[in-house]
Amino acid sequence: MSKRRDRKSRPESHGNEAYTHPAAGWGAAKSVTRVLLRERALIDGPRAIFLMNHENGGFDCPGCAWPDDTKGLRLDICENGIKHVTWEMTPKRVTREFFAAHTVSELDGWSEFALEDQGRLTEPMVYDPDTDTYVPISWQGAFDLIGRTLHDLDSPDEAAFYTSGRLGNEATFLYQLMAREFGTNNLPDCSNMCHEASGRALQAALGTGKGTADLKDWESADALFIMGVNAASNAPRMLTALAEAYRRGAQIVHVNPLVEAAATRTIVPHEMTDMALFKPTGTSTLNLQVRSGGDMALLRGIAKAVLEEARHDPKAVDREFVDRYTDGFEEYRAVCEATTWDELERQSGLPRADILKAADVYSRSDRTLISWCLGVSQHEHGVDTVREIVNVLLLRGNLGREGAGPSPVRGHSNVQGNRTCGIDHRPTAQFLDRLAGVCGIDPPREHGLDTVGTVRAMHEDRVKVFIGMGGNFVLAAPDTAYTREGMARCELTVHVSTKLNRSHLAHGRRALILPCLGRTERDFQQRGIQATSVEDSMSMVHLSVGMKKPASPHLLSEPAIIAGMARAALPGSTTPWESWIEDYDRIRDTMAQVLDGFEDFNRRVRLPLGFRIRQPARELVFLTPSGRAEFSAAPLPDTVPRDGALVLQTMRSHDQWNTTIYSDDDRYRGITGLRTLVLMNADDMRARGIRDRSLVDITSTSKDGTRRQLTGYQAIAYDLPAGCAAGYMPEMNVLIGAADYSTQSDQPLMKSVRAHIVPSSPPDAPRPVAAEPAGAVP
Repeated sequence: MSKRRDRKSRPESHGNEAYTHPAAGWGAAKSVTRVLLRERALIDGPRAIFLMNHENGGFDCPGCAWPDDTKGLRLDICENGIKHVTWEMTPKRVTREFFAAHTVSELDGWSEFALEDQGRLTEPMVYDPDTDTYVPISWQGAFDLIGRTLHDLDSPDEAAFYTSGRLGNEATFLYQLMAREFGTNNLPDCSNMCHEASGRALQAALGTGKGTADLKDWESADALFIMGVNAASNAPRMLTALAEAYRRGAQIVHVNPLVEAAATRTIVPHEMTDMALFKPTGTSTLNLQVRSGGDMALLRGIAKAVLEEARHDPKAVDREFVDRYTDGFEEYRAVCEATTWDELERQSGLPRADILKAADVYSRSDRTLISWCLGVSQHEHGVDTVREIVNVLLLRGNLGREGAGPSPVRGHSNVQGNRTCGIDHRPTAQFLDRLAGVCGIDPPREHGLDTVGTVRAMHEDRVKVFIGMGGNFVLAAPDTAYTREGMARCELTVHVSTKLNRSHLAHGRRALILPCLGRTERDFQQRGIQATSVEDSMSMVHLSVGMKKPASPHLLSEPAIIAGMARAALPGSTTPWESWIEDYDRIRDTMAQVLDGFEDFNRRVRLPLGFRIRQPARELVFLTPSGRAEFSAAPLPDTVPRDGALVLQTMRSHDQWNTTIYSDDDRYRGITGLRTLVLMNADDMRARGIRDRSLVDITSTSKDGTRRQLTGYQAIAYDLPAGCAAGYMPEMNVLIGAADYSTQSDQPLMKSVRAHIVPSSPPDAPRPVAAEPAGAVP
């Protein structure tokens, strides 16, 4: 079989059929069974199911960041979590013999599935340009190469230290400390591509970069607004909260261009009676299909309706709360009144009647919680939209009390913990002062590079060393070809990983692959088995302990790898790197002195369910310049495309986790054996002469005027608002240029690609030649 094709692809059976079954339920059970069989995990898999997300010796799911159940649920799991864990626990191994048999050039022709399907990495490898292969290197040899290369740089800012959300808190703290002791704040991370807008908006509005709601608030809210979230695939354990809310009579409003499976019905697998009786529970009371990027217009429409209602019902707005705790209300009221209903309808893509339905739900609710994900944040106006969420909540005092508040959904385990524990290219002076005082270093004060800035700096030879802790940077970042070219210009690229991926093949002049322990594996150090801590989406911090023997005796933990790099790069460092690795409690003792909310860390993290980091805004203490919660009066953005363009959003399939692709199927969207597709509104297809399932060419124009194109994609008619389209990342990342990022958050515009879609030309017909931008794909 050609490795170019995912083994689960079935080109002869490409198709789509509307999914009409409940989310999760028996479909998830069948999928899990197939995964356990395929990965030959019939013993470790079931064992992992009963240890995942449990206290007292359990490990935290390496998938999403949804909080653990607070009531002692023994099966607090989901289909995607089990896929993720069994993918990590596979018995397959990538050895030195494998690398000797396959050149990097050959491997670069393999599919993403085929690369990761080879199994777990087993020992450190270094790139040999003479043979175009990776060859073994000792751990000390790898550390020495990193140390020498970093020492040879003209400036510490010529290195960038990237991390994905898989890194535990202890490793995160060590990593940022190493970078800052080395002398740079170049700490790009996956938050730069996902929830940077959320953090900046919440910081500006409330004085905290996080949501204030916790799981108990989800369990007591009268109304839940779920915006820009594909929960059934990206946070499947949310289905339990939605089903419970529906049963208790809460109103559940889903806002998304696509009606995803989580916005219909579910059968929660651990509810055995419902499973046995095939009894689904609703997960929504209202679905609103906004135009892509139209969420802010919907929110402003809700606010406008509430303010109009307040003219004859003073209780519609909680004036006592607004007057006592907020600033900027009058300016916000004026901008709402000045926005016409016609404009709100045009920008949201919704009729006024539907906006008023949502406003009625909000007005009748005593306790409202608003949750959102990347469908809200990955737009030019993402910061303004999240601030509009806060505006709406403030109008009726939905902050600082049970069942209410803002609740962003982080899509990757511990991505929030990374930021909490110091991975931030824009650190505060307060944090740097405490780090300097406790750790005895002189950290740099200038802001560093984020993800977009790092890619640009690699192209301009301003970043010459790239070190990545987890993730698949080349595929996760926008403008894939441009990112690859930048990586190839580096003097050294280092990737700490569990499996082979595309970024290992898009290497610098010298390159290292360093294999690490997975979340499921036991971490043996000098003082015994170690636990690491993680933070979920709702600020709960708890311990995770691996259950399985490591995949290879040559693997090191992420803290040990960071300490080895640090000792080689900082030979004169007085930081006790070796002592900290012997016992992670020593790391936590230091973290407790540096990080707000981590006081008495070692004791509190061992409490049942761990501990919640305090949120001042939840206590109605606002660390803003005014000392109050701040209304925002930002103008409404124009989301309506021009000149026949469509607004295309990239997304994950159900059988995918970030850049890891388990198969070419997408069960909840009814897609079988296909990823090179674009979902379109049927009227948009007819207007362009595109037949259902016919081939199309997709062209985008970047902010800098350059063009990018994908050819031969299959167009599928789908229930989307007119003017909108959707397709899978990372394949469609090539359409997002290096200049296509938000000026508000610096996030790539992955949900806001202006694209022209036309029928593909016959193979022998001449094609128009586009300008050849960096990043263009022929």
